[in-house]
Amino acid sequence: MDMQTLINGLVLGGLYACIAVGFSLVWGVLNVINMMHGSFIVLGAYLAYYVFAIAGIHPFFAVPLVGGLLFAGGYLLQRGVINRVVDQPVLITLVLTFGLDMILYNAMVLGFSATPRRVALDMGVLEFGTMVLPVDRIAAMALALLLTGLLYFLLRSSRVGRAIVAVRMDREAAALMGIRVEHIYAVTFGLGAFMAGAAGCLIAIVYPFSPAMTGLFLGKAFVVCVVGGLGSVPGALVGGLVLGIIESYSGAWLGPQHAITVGFVLMILLLLTRPTGLMGKVGYE
Repeated sequence: MDMQTLINGLVLGGLYACIAVGFSLVWGVLNVINMMHGSFIVLGAYLAYYVFAIAGIHPFFAVPLVGGLLFAGGYLLQRGVINRVVDQPVLITLVLTFGLDMILYNAMVLGFSATPRRVALDMGVLEFGTMVLPVDRIAAMALALLLTGLLYFLLRSSRVGRAIVAVRMDREAAALMGIRVEHIYAVTFGLGAFMAGAAGCLIAIVYPFSPAMTGLFLGKAFVVCVVGGLGSVPGALVGGLVLGIIESYSGAWLGPQHAITVGFVLMILLLLTRPTGLMGKVGYE
């Protein structure tokens, strides 16, 4: 029972890391709390669902298409709207993204209805003694970890990644070095939207989803960022795994209805004792 619970927590934590890393990236670089992040995830799930229903493309293989669409939308949204107030106090950008989120949420309710959906694919299970591992969840966790690792590699090794790190560390100095800060801001927001869309593709095959889940996904992203530490891709990974394991064990011991509560209690305790989180960094590495 304990090993099964641990494996379930690791699988859940891998998805949480993918859900939160884009949110952490935008918050850490732009200092924008993107209230649209949960809606981006649900929109990605719906796009994956309809790509599968219409074209028969597996949600895992739809990640580049769906993520690319979300990246383009995020880039244009930041460049055309959010960038106009990005230098204002964080409350201004929070209210703006909250208003945009309400528009997107209601558009999804009107366009997709509030009926929960899921891409129904039976990928079988793996059995090891008393442990049962659904293949779809294992594959989703592996892809989530791969995407998180690719983002880390992008930030560490690519030219645009180093520009993002430079802007995160010192925007004025980066501008003096010739970096187009507005473009990097838009790219960063687009990458956050890409990761949200990718997470939606993975969720579409594992869990039922509907527009009503936008707040749940946004809350998970908040908790993971606080637990792992803002400004660190490895922090998002560690925070996701920690939250997944804690929720898995608390759900087994206290009941699934209390798992979310335990996660938020953990967030509050860390805010009081270690505000930087477990792996908080000044900038992205």
